[in-house]
Amino acid sequence: MGKALIIGCGGVANVTIRKCCQNSDVFEEIMIASRTKSKCDALKAKLEGGKTKIHTAQVDADYTDQLIPLIESFKPDVVINLALPYQDLTIMDACLATKTHYLDTANYEPKDTAKFEYKWQWAYKEKFEKAGIMALLGCGFDPGVTGVFTAYAQKHYFDEIHYIDILDCNGGDHGYPFATNFNPEINIREVTSKGRYWENGRWVETEPMEIKRVYDFPQIGEKDMYLLYHEELESLVKNVRGLKRIRFFMTFGQSYLTHLKCLQNVGMTSIEPIDFNGMKIVPLQFLKAVLPDPASLGPRTKGKTNIGCIFQGIKDGKERTYYVYNVCDHQESYKETESQAISYTTGVPAMIGAMLMIQGKWMKPGVYNVEEFDPDPFMDALNKWGLPWHEDFNPVLVD
Repeated sequence: MGKALIIGCGGVANVTIRKCCQNSDVFEEIMIASRTKSKCDALKAKLEGGKTKIHTAQVDADYTDQLIPLIESFKPDVVINLALPYQDLTIMDACLATKTHYLDTANYEPKDTAKFEYKWQWAYKEKFEKAGIMALLGCGFDPGVTGVFTAYAQKHYFDEIHYIDILDCNGGDHGYPFATNFNPEINIREVTSKGRYWENGRWVETEPMEIKRVYDFPQIGEKDMYLLYHEELESLVKNVRGLKRIRFFMTFGQSYLTHLKCLQNVGMTSIEPIDFNGMKIVPLQFLKAVLPDPASLGPRTKGKTNIGCIFQGIKDGKERTYYVYNVCDHQESYKETESQAISYTTGVPAMIGAMLMIQGKWMKPGVYNVEEFDPDPFMDALNKWGLPWHEDFNPVLVD
């Protein structure tokens, strides 16, 4: 039915590529493109023999002039951007130049500033409309499925949603004293930034890890979780009717927090370049180089993740609550895709979003977030492709 160009060959891309190959009726042909072509070739060698035809290519996504001829030669129906958030705009520019549909899993972020905003990508809306192409932003899990969960709750269970708490729990254990489950540079920038939530029409800023709650997660148990700012908050504030407050919480173990605090105290999480032996280095980039590669965590990680949304609002004049969530097992994810659950929960939704675009079920010119489309086909696909969801109509609320 269609062709996809997948840019990136890390943990998330590994899952998305494998899921595309499982879904060969939709993805008849894919191209894997990355700065390191040998990684693409190695994955192709593992997956060849199925119905999906696989190509590989070398490309540096920092440069639009490298991306344009690649897209023009392969002519994909959609470009799935699983590279770094810093590269979103160069890839969007290449899609504009070639009039090709675009999808990513994380919003653009400048290299030199830890700032998560959609404004840079939303600014492309009119250009994409005029070109007759679509960009689907943030189609991972959070952001991504959390937005689909919200659209589903709004469509089926609420006239107005007043309060949303997004809860992201990783109950897995990889055995290292300190490691990150996805790109260390992105992960550490995210959790060391100031927290932020939206309440009563304004943003409220907090110090990093200032607000802590304990929650008893289904199939995992009680975990400490901390309020962070996360990018889907910005789009959901814009797209959810009647909203009074929205927050995002993520769990962290004490060992992780202790090590992170020590690294912060000695300047290793800084993104400001320093002089070292006559050269400029960024401490966080050096730290990334010495930490365990997230791709190596898969075979040693045990436990489960639980990511979901708790909603409070009104239906037919009556108050109601609703909790929808997914539980994903690290070891089961690894058995299927050779990736742990963090990559799995992001990679599967990327395939689903691209599938719905190719099928025309989610398709209109412009730049959109996932909650702006009909959630039902996406929710059905989650159950089919490995991320089944659960509902609770009487959940314990977060205070």
